[in-house]
Amino acid sequence: MTTVDQKLHAQLQSLWDDERAAGMSEPEKLLYRSNLLGSDKRITNYGGGNTSAKVMQADPLTGEDAEVLWVKGSGGDVGSIGMDGFATLYMDKLRALKGKYRGVEFEDEMVGFLPHCTFNLNPRAASIDTPLHAYVPKRHVDHMHPDAIIAIAASRDSEELTRRVFGSEIGWLPWKKPGYELGLWLEKFCAENPDAKGVILESHGLFTWADDAKDCYELTLAIINRAIDFFDAETRGKPAFGGAIHKALSDDARRSVAARIMPAIRGFVSGNQHMVGHFDDSDAVLEFVNARDMPALAALGTSCPDHFLRTKIRPLVVNFDPARGNLDEVLAGLADQIAAYRDDYAAYYDRCKRADSPAIRDPNAVVYLIPGVGMITFAKDKATARISGEFYVNAINVMRGASSVSEYCGLPEQEAFDIEYWLLEEAKLQRMPKPKSLAGRVALVTGGAGGIGMATAARYLSEGACVMLADINEDALEDAAKALSGRHGADVVRTVQMNVTSETAVAAAYDELAVEYGGLDILVSNAGIASSAPIEETSLELWNRNIAILSTGYFLVSRAAFGIFRTQGIGGAVVFVASKNGLAASPNAAAYCTAKASEIHLARCLALEGAEAGIRVNVVNPDAVLRGSRIWEGEWLDQRASTYGTDKDGLEEMYRQRSMLKRSVLPEDIAEAAYFLASDRSAKSTGNIINVDAGNKEAFTR
Repeated sequence: MTTVDQKLHAQLQSLWDDERAAGMSEPEKLLYRSNLLGSDKRITNYGGGNTSAKVMQADPLTGEDAEVLWVKGSGGDVGSIGMDGFATLYMDKLRALKGKYRGVEFEDEMVGFLPHCTFNLNPRAASIDTPLHAYVPKRHVDHMHPDAIIAIAASRDSEELTRRVFGSEIGWLPWKKPGYELGLWLEKFCAENPDAKGVILESHGLFTWADDAKDCYELTLAIINRAIDFFDAETRGKPAFGGAIHKALSDDARRSVAARIMPAIRGFVSGNQHMVGHFDDSDAVLEFVNARDMPALAALGTSCPDHFLRTKIRPLVVNFDPARGNLDEVLAGLADQIAAYRDDYAAYYDRCKRADSPAIRDPNAVVYLIPGVGMITFAKDKATARISGEFYVNAINVMRGASSVSEYCGLPEQEAFDIEYWLLEEAKLQRMPKPKSLAGRVALVTGGAGGIGMATAARYLSEGACVMLADINEDALEDAAKALSGRHGADVVRTVQMNVTSETAVAAAYDELAVEYGGLDILVSNAGIASSAPIEETSLELWNRNIAILSTGYFLVSRAAFGIFRTQGIGGAVVFVASKNGLAASPNAAAYCTAKASEIHLARCLALEGAEAGIRVNVVNPDAVLRGSRIWEGEWLDQRASTYGTDKDGLEEMYRQRSMLKRSVLPEDIAEAAYFLASDRSAKSTGNIINVDAGNKEAFTR
């Protein structure tokens, strides 16, 4: 079997631990079950599906027992949910809601009644799926989106396949948009089929139920495993998607193509907001993009509502031929391809819109399929781009299964539109918090493992940016990444070992950046060294080393950044971390001061060249940032202490007293200036210098 086949046909194993669960309350068992189910993408996708338990609890007012529905709240993820992620509602009030129901054309208004059913003032909002759990007459209910089940649900003859695989144990219901009416359908099905253990919803997913938490969990696994066994028997050895007509490029070649295409796409799709990219060339993706039937299947769109909401009506298939290697031709035609997709999306909106539909949203594709290369996804942040890709892999698995035993069916266009532009979904979008100031921005910070580099990265991350740390010190990079990702999440922090004096290393780092995040918005050129010696003792090697790192290095990383900025066409910001010594001479530091002066003048030149493209270039001049700085370790610290006739302990105090404001300058102070110059707060500033030195009149710029 291929790797793809092995993944598809692997059986799910029960992870339930009786000893661990023995002392748990029923809500705690619900949480345990939920986290176990959400830990495997074959069971459900991120944020997809929901779980519930009906529990007897003391009413906080009367003290009498009340039946309470615990159900995953709106917007949660079963794999990572905590106890506070569940909504709690009185079952007697949920049953009383039936008296308020005015029929299917009014079902959306039922969501407004759910807060009136809240138990114990729980602030977690109940989801649209709450009635689907409430009206199933079993204590525990799982609703999952397993690829193997949706492959049945999305087949043209899904009802027949359901009977063939599960007999009467699992029922089938035709497509119905999630909501109150579907909850009543489930209640009716249970009443008419008291021995059934679950139901498959056409083009949607699986419901299973039991009166015990462990039984419900293991039933869900057993039903999914039966579907896996079915597809194993039906498809083993058969070519998927009509067989391959393209051959995948090598690993390096795939990433090289992605590195050139992603910034170009990013430029086209970032008109309304900056977008972040994600690249996936996993076995499942390559099997699909290289297949004969891929274009036709991709055009059908996804089936499961959760898949669809994350991946849009359909992907864009990029006109790349891996046999011809026609990358330049693809890049030249990309604008037309993306414009055609937008026009098609606008036509879809016009065909399907209703009188009260929200205004058309971003018409750009989320998913981009490239034969021989893989899949690219773009979204408002890295996590969403990655998760959108995961959803489309789920969709690929569904298409593989359905098309191998039947005919795959996407959601009908009008149904798809009614979900995408559902007023309840629109209301959820409107409740989203305002994006942070650097949301969707991508930053590269050289010297990223040092004190100023880390502080700047942390400041950018706190404002929603993605950051790649570049440094020559691999061990320090690893420590920095661990610290920053621990605070801000793994999605938004990447590292690359880079020697800024190497043209090859700089180019490779930018390729890595493009593949990881899709492009670049902010360059912080901060890599540095420091040296101190009288001019007679300044060797040519020492001089050249200062010039190489502090001048040539800044040139190389800036030149590469300008290349990406111009490809994207959405502007950019460059921040040089120079030094007070670039403006004010210092004894015994001719090499260092000269190189820093070169940095500042390079920034002025680049500000002139970049302005017409919206590329801003500015400088931060620190002075005496001792804390956390690797430059102020070893010889430089000894040399500066010797120059000023003090010891190590007294040097920081000497610098503080030398300043006009009598204050120490910290890495976070430099980071604040670097944030200002990278953000839209300084949108009308270029060619400027901000001194962050606690005041030094010799360094005044005028």
